Amino acid sequence: MTRPGAAAAGSSTPGTARGVTAPGLVNVANVLTVGRLGLVPIFVILLFSGGTGGRVAAFAVFAVASLTDLLDGELARRRSLITDFGKIADPIADKALTGSALVSLSLLGDLAWWVTAVILVREVLVTSLRLWVIRHGVIPASRGGKAKTLLQIVAIGLYILPGPPDVVRMAVMAAALVVTVVTGLDYAVRAARLRRAVPRRSTQAGPGGPA
Repeated sequence: MTRPGAAAAGSSTPGTARGVTAPGLVNVANVLTVGRLGLVPIFVILLFSGGTGGRVAAFAVFAVASLTDLLDGELARRRSLITDFGKIADPIADKALTGSALVSLSLLGDLAWWVTAVILVREVLVTSLRLWVIRHGVIPASRGGKAKTLLQIVAIGLYILPGPPDVVRMAVMAAALVVTVVTGLDYAVRAARLRRAVPRRSTQAGPGGPA
């Protein structure tokens, strides 16, 4: 005999799997994301402090922040910790880290402003495209998007560290620029196709990861 209310107790809440509780706002993935945001001003201060020690310290902070970028997404997926806050905060933290690094390096005269402009404009345009198609669906992360993120991190790291030959720095940054532009164009094409092919949905989806 079924007790009154037993069926209701076992039912799932909207937006969650049957019997699975929605993740709380405070979880390890979101803590890592917020921590990455908190490291951005520390990184900038160290980078502008000057000297080899400041550069090495800035590189260490940048490396730790970049590592949290890899960890928070992986943990969120594996432990079902994906939240609306994380969907919004994670790309913001990513762009804050890379954007502050690029602008800082250009202000210091280490990186040409046109390089920074190309990367930042691409990120703004892709974010705009995400908003444009958000009610039609989510464009999944591509291998090119992940390669773009990795190349940008490596290239920026080489420019932060004192010592790497200029030819190595420029070669890696050139590769990052090419992949950045190509994946941006690919994302625009996929966004246009999705908007034409998929009817408008009533629910809003989150970002699709690196693009």
